[in-house]
Amino acid sequence: MVSKELSFEELLAKYDYSFKRGNLVKGTVCGYDSYGVLVDIGAKTTALVPTREAVDKDENVEEKLEKGKEYEFLIVREEDEDGRFLLSYKKVQSAYAWQELEKAKADDAVILAEVMNVVKGGLLVEVSGVRGFVPSSQMCAKDANVTVGDKIELKILTLDTTQNAFILSSKKVYDDSAEESRKNIFSQIEAGQVVKGDVVRITDFGAFIDLGGIDGLLPLSQLSWKWIDHPTDILKVGDKIDVEVIAVDHDKQRVSLSLKSLEPDPWVEAEKNIKAGDKVEGTISRVKHFGAFVEVFPGVEALLPHAEVEDLQSKSGKILNVGDKVMTYVLKFNPNDKRIALTFDENKLKEDQSAETAETAAETEAGE
Repeated sequence: MVSKELSFEELLAKYDYSFKRGNLVKGTVCGYDSYGVLVDIGAKTTALVPTREAVDKDENVEEKLEKGKEYEFLIVREEDEDGRFLLSYKKVQSAYAWQELEKAKADDAVILAEVMNVVKGGLLVEVSGVRGFVPSSQMCAKDANVTVGDKIELKILTLDTTQNAFILSSKKVYDDSAEESRKNIFSQIEAGQVVKGDVVRITDFGAFIDLGGIDGLLPLSQLSWKWIDHPTDILKVGDKIDVEVIAVDHDKQRVSLSLKSLEPDPWVEAEKNIKAGDKVEGTISRVKHFGAFVEVFPGVEALLPHAEVEDLQSKSGKILNVGDKVMTYVLKFNPNDKRIALTFDENKLKEDQSAETAETAAETEAGE
C-alpha cells in the first residue's frame, strides 16, 4: 500500500527512464488516426495510444485527449520495427485512482461513488474510473431503492490493488456517523432536561424514544400517573413527544426517560383533598386476585382488599367490574409511599380509628 500520495516526478524516479516497457512518460498529443491517439514522447517516431487505452466506450477520444496538450502515459509495449511505442492513458489514470483510494481508506474517508449496476447481492459502483462492489449486507436501508446513475456516500472496507478487489460499504458511513452523533448527544444530555423524541419501538415493558441518534427507554411505569396496561394504550410508533431525562448512564450509554414527570403529581393534590376517615366515591380501574384498585382522585388509585371486595359483592349481590363506581371510606392514607387503603364498612373504619387512638395513647403514656 502506498503510504503517501506521490507526485508524477516521484513516480518517474521509481523507474530507469529509458523508454522501456513500464515507464511513465510525458507526451504531447499531436494527432489522431483510425487506431487511436498519436503522441510525441521525444522518440524517433510518434507513439500510439490505442483508443481502448485512451477512453471508455462512451467517451470521445478527441475531447478526452486534446490535441496540443501534454499528458502522462504508461509505455505498455516497447518500440516495434517501425520505432513506434504503444502507450496507455487509462492505466496511468487508474494507477493514480488506486493511489487516491488507498489514501481514502487510510484516512477512513467518505467517498462519493456512482451506481453502475444493481445486481443480485449488491451494487456495482465506480469511483474515479475504478469499479467496486457494495454487498447487500453493507447497504443502508435508505440505499435499498437506488438506481443506475445515482451517487451514494461510501467507505472502503477492503482494497487489493493486486487483485483489483474493491469492496465498499454505505452502512459503515451511517454507523460511524451514528456513533459520532451518540458521543455528541451523551456529552450534552443530563438528568432533568426536557427533550423531544420520536417513538421508534414499543415493547411490553415500555417504549424506545429516538432522541436524535440515541434511543432512550421510557418505562411503562413512567408513562402516566394513571395505570397503563400497555404502552400502546397511549403511544404509537412515529409519535413525536416531549420527555424528561431522569437518568443517564454514560458507561453503558443508556438514557432513562419519563413522560409522567412532565405532569403535576396527582398525589400532591390528593393529599390536600383526602384524609383518613373520609367517605369517597371512586371508579374501579383494576381487579386483581388480592383486591380491586379504585381511582378516588384523578390519577390516584387506592386499594380495596380482596376480603372487602368479597363482602361488598356478597351484600350487593353483584360482581364488581372495571368501570363500576363504589362508595368507600379511606382507612389509611400514606402520601409518602403513595398508598391508600379502603374499606366499605364504616364500623371497620371506627374500629381501626379506635385502635389507632388507643395505640397513640399507649405510646404517649410510655413516653411519659
